[in-house]
Amino acid sequence: MEKEKKRVAGISVFAAIFLTGFKLIIGLLTGSLGILSEALHSGLDLVAAVITYFSVRISDRPPDKKHHFGHGKIENFSALIETILLVITCVWIIFEAVNRLTTGNTHIQVNVWSYVVVITSMVVDFSRSRALYRVARKYNSQALEADALHFSTDIWSSAVVLAGLLCANFGIYAADSVAALGVAVIVLGVSYQLGKRAINVLLDSSPVALSDEIASEIHSIPEVLDFHDLKVRVAGADTFVNVTIHVDPGLDIVQAHTLSHKVEKTICSKIDRCEVQVHYEPAE
Repeated sequence: MEKEKKRVAGISVFAAIFLTGFKLIIGLLTGSLGILSEALHSGLDLVAAVITYFSVRISDRPPDKKHHFGHGKIENFSALIETILLVITCVWIIFEAVNRLTTGNTHIQVNVWSYVVVITSMVVDFSRSRALYRVARKYNSQALEADALHFSTDIWSSAVVLAGLLCANFGIYAADSVAALGVAVIVLGVSYQLGKRAINVLLDSSPVALSDEIASEIHSIPEVLDFHDLKVRVAGADTFVNVTIHVDPGLDIVQAHTLSHKVEKTICSKIDRCEVQVHYEPAE
């Protein structure tokens, strides 16, 4: 598992290096703010990809004396850092785009390389985002999912830039700055969703849908008469569950213990990398 996660994260780093350099060179040559904003976006994506690479190397380490619940939250912390980097990108893009629109300094040089870099970016982003999403879903990795979200967002932002270049080709140069603002809006929307999820995990917010699913599984066990204090939290790819079940007062300690193991196995069969602790008490 760790090897596949590291491999796909490493490839993303090299893809980000290539796209950042390519966009920066063409953006400087053409003066296109749209392409330069994409270069900055990809540059911060590169930083995020490097952070992701090291976070997935650490997150799968087993628990130790200082980290009893493992190292999974490093992935969520990584996702939060990526969110901050994306917001920084947006602030610069919006400032520069508004400045160009208000001063009228919107003229850019459009050539065949302008289109080559944007289309190449879209192709690379599409292939990388699909690979990252596949591995992220397979191993429930928020860090890889955040990286995939970056690459998939780049597809749409590149499409906006492409539209701006097409308009500039017909003399509508302000469209490039407007396209840059479009990139910023897209990135801000993604940043909000990504940051919200990361903060919820870091603050141990209970995932409502997952809690409901676990409650349904417990209800499906006829020997469990009732339960309370169901607590669920997520750290990286790991899920931790605590619950108190009510059992028949006539059960002896061995039977009650066996039932608690049944509850644990039922929950773990539905959720990968799940650690469950069940306390039992006699039903009134």
